[in-house]
Amino acid sequence: MAIKPIGDRVLVEPLEDEMNKVGSLYVPDTAKEKPQRGKIVAVGEGRLDGKDLIPMRVKVGDKVLFGKYAGVELKYEDKEYLILNEHDILVVID
Repeated sequence: MAIKPIGDRVLVEPLEDEMNKVGSLYVPDTAKEKPQRGKIVAVGEGRLDGKDLIPMRVKVGDKVLFGKYAGVELKYEDKEYLILNEHDILVVID
């Protein structure tokens, strides 16, 4: 990957939910909410606390849940990504 986050940032590929219909009604794309799940594709080195480097608690390949409006959207080579701070990640999904 040519994108390398710095500090305590991660690069996340959002995962779309598979819900296309509710009951017998189809949900149009314009009514869908932003995805809040994603897969980490790159991580920074961690954050500095004085002179100490505190390593990241997440790693490449982790599936995570993050805040609905967290991060910065990025489009790279026709794929959508989010750049998040580590503290924007709420949980790691097993």
